[in-house]
Amino acid sequence: MVVLVVLFAVVVVAVMVAAHWYVWRRLVRDVSRPKSVWRRTGTVLIYVFPLCAVGAQATARSGAPFTVQQLVAWPGYLWLACLLYLLIALAVGELVRPLLRVALRRRDARAVGAGPAEHGTADREPALTGARTEGEPPAAEPGSAGPASVVPEAEHAPAPSRRLFVARAVGVGAAVAAGATVGTGAWGVLNGPTLKHVTVPLAKLPRRGHGYRIAVVSDIHLGPVLGRAHTQRIVDRINGAQPDLVAIVGDLVDGSVENLGAAAEPLSTLRARHGSYFVTGNHEYFGDAREWIDHVRELGVHPMENVRKELPWFDLAGVNDLAGEDQDEGPDYDKALGGRDTSRASVLLAHQPVMIHDAVDHGVDLQLSGHTHGGQMWPVNYLAALENPTLAGLERYGDTQLYVTRGAGAWGPPVRVGAESDVTIVELASKQA
Repeated sequence: MVVLVVLFAVVVVAVMVAAHWYVWRRLVRDVSRPKSVWRRTGTVLIYVFPLCAVGAQATARSGAPFTVQQLVAWPGYLWLACLLYLLIALAVGELVRPLLRVALRRRDARAVGAGPAEHGTADREPALTGARTEGEPPAAEPGSAGPASVVPEAEHAPAPSRRLFVARAVGVGAAVAAGATVGTGAWGVLNGPTLKHVTVPLAKLPRRGHGYRIAVVSDIHLGPVLGRAHTQRIVDRINGAQPDLVAIVGDLVDGSVENLGAAAEPLSTLRARHGSYFVTGNHEYFGDAREWIDHVRELGVHPMENVRKELPWFDLAGVNDLAGEDQDEGPDYDKALGGRDTSRASVLLAHQPVMIHDAVDHGVDLQLSGHTHGGQMWPVNYLAALENPTLAGLERYGDTQLYVTRGAGAWGPPVRVGAESDVTIVELASKQA
């Protein structure tokens, strides 16, 4: 097992080194002169940014001062997003590069071909009469190495300049495309989640429960990048929708209560008729999950640790995340769902979509989950889809429905591309209405 871990680490390091070398070559070496300011600056940055990315992980796991974590997290995580989209843009640039070369070569050939036609008889007179204008070098003898022998070099002189132009055009285009993608994706996260609405019909929901509204939020990921202002934006979105109940389905934090307790405090201002509820996600177990469970309780949010609560028109249940199994705090469906009145509708809060199979076995009507981020950054969504039965949205599994929110925050890079962050208002509909 240890050998496999070491081998995997070596492969990851090798891939990252190769990726950075390629980016340096295309964006620094190929577009600059030796010893130029950009050559030196770019070479320094290609070392600094990945070191910040490594430092972001190392400082978080080592318990370094929170200020240090914040200092390296911003440039480190943003660089990872930039690296991904630089590689994609440069790969497209490799296809464009030969087309640009051909276009420039044809343009230069047309310019050279049009040159003699632009000169009149007077320009050719010295060559026809054998006369020589003042300052003109003597004509070369046949076979001698005179001025005429430099013509081939003159014809090829534009080549290095043409190569540099193509390299710079592709490099600038790739940098602009990657920068715009990451900038737009970061703005989407920092501007706060959008408010989505989805209607879910439940066969067992009584007529009086028709229109019941649950605000579902997941993957807030408070940490060295996303802090109190991020929480406040989410709370404002939820309170503005005036839901009947708030469900926080895991991955609230990436850190300790000591560092992030203040960042979570706006949760105490959540407003809903039947209160706010929380279940753990896998990231809570990366640290001290118990301390966070106690803290959210102090903020007025009710932890749902393998328990069930009877609400007026349906049963609300919550189970711990699968990651809790390593700490003997995993999900217990029998405890949360056993012995209930099966004629009543049931809604289960469970962080990971893959938990739907146990929900089906226990006759749950609706499971609310997060975890996937909707893939967060294209094309990562294709990998996320392989690991989760539902990446985002509403799907049916037998008699059980599953709704997966894309989450309100971001993990790692504070960037989303093709997977907009959201808070979802799930409106329950009675088929008897």
